[in-house]
Amino acid sequence: MRLTLGLAQTYPKLGDLSHNLNTHLEWIENAHKEGVQLLVFPELSMTGYQVQDLVPEVSLKATPHDPTFKQLLDASRHLDLVVGFVHEDERKRFFTASAYLSEGEVVHIHHKLYLPTYAMFDESRYFAAGSRVEAFDTRWGRVGMLICEDFWHASSAYLLWMDGADLFIFHSASPGRGIDDQDRLSGSRWVELVNQSYGSMFTSYIVHCNRVGYEDGKVFWGGSSIVDPNGEFVVHGTYFDEALITQTIDLNQLHRTRARLPLLRDERPDLVERTLKRIIDERDS
Repeated sequence: MRLTLGLAQTYPKLGDLSHNLNTHLEWIENAHKEGVQLLVFPELSMTGYQVQDLVPEVSLKATPHDPTFKQLLDASRHLDLVVGFVHEDERKRFFTASAYLSEGEVVHIHHKLYLPTYAMFDESRYFAAGSRVEAFDTRWGRVGMLICEDFWHASSAYLLWMDGADLFIFHSASPGRGIDDQDRLSGSRWVELVNQSYGSMFTSYIVHCNRVGYEDGKVFWGGSSIVDPNGEFVVHGTYFDEALITQTIDLNQLHRTRARLPLLRDERPDLVERTLKRIIDERDS
């Protein structure tokens, strides 16, 4: 089976839902014309990253009764979508969220698990932390989603792997953070190494969409990419500029890689469970 993916490496307008909705619909239309079957937007693509005190004003309820969200659901009748937004749940809590939409329905919503609150980041002041990580079924197979800091914690990706995910969708609003000794953005280099490591360790496809642009002194570097189950880049987008990156992947590569490298077959989650229980018990004693 082949799947044509699109990575919408966008520059959202901070706090402007109407503008960002319109640009989403334009990107979706262009992707549909190019034969994209699954289009991924970056973290908080509907709002921009530095929303801070605007969180309650730009939040969406993930139902057809929300007029903004309804238009995204309608657009998903043409191709599957992953969008980033501020989600207001039934208890009036606010989460950094990603939604997988298909054929006019919400297939899955992921709430960001790990909220960076250090250095330039202050997320836990404005958002609640997610409490679940789980894979879900789509017409392209079983998928898992994580948001930015989530995929810096190996346990998140590992749990998705154990829950059956073969296609990992990561999206982010990752800012540049310094230059390394070879004049490369050190933050981008770390992310790319993590993505390649996960591709090879979990013998799965890693789809990463990162935003571009500037907000409050931060520059977002883009560089969206797809890594195959061998840990190799299938496609790598440009840095800093908006772009629609398209790539067709062969899902049969999962079979070929896992036949050669049976890491999933030999994994021992029962050993992990026992060891973690011992570590937690000893720590709490």
